[in-house]
Amino acid sequence: MLTKKGKYGLKALVHLARMPAGQLAFVGDIATGNNIPKKFLDAILGELRNAGFVQSRKGKEGGYRLARPADEIRVGHVVRVLDGPLAPIPCASRTQYQRCEDCNEATCQVRHLMLEVRQAIAEVLDQRSLAEMRDIADDLTIAKDADDLTIASGMSDLPVARDDLPVVAQA
Repeated sequence: MLTKKGKYGLKALVHLARMPAGQLAFVGDIATGNNIPKKFLDAILGELRNAGFVQSRKGKEGGYRLARPADEIRVGHVVRVLDGPLAPIPCASRTQYQRCEDCNEATCQVRHLMLEVRQAIAEVLDQRSLAEMRDIADDLTIAKDADDLTIASGMSDLPVARDDLPVVAQA
């Protein structure tokens, strides 16, 4: 399960990915904009800096920025740095494997299912970049804004044209 540390770290990185290249963001702005406790965010950003995801500058003109382009940062790598292995149980982990003492690994149905779960999680997170995550968030914001405009204008009962649905002729 993704911890709050992992969730907040990803939210902070998406925030930085939205910034123009090279521009610094203040910790307080990141915290406020993403509903993250500032002290907790300070610690998370320190870990992300130590792992090479962000750069920081101290002082009045200081702040944080991405250390490399968002399309080069894999979500799975960030989650592993902040939360540890992706596997739901230690005997299914590739990076921090620990043998179970209470079962036979060759025949343990739980372990075999959790290996599949770990693989599915890794396939999704390791194929997604921070840039893709940022773009998904931006698309969701645009869609929400469009829904809010529809409701505010009183046109929510009108049919909505969608490009992904077939057109059905009325008889």
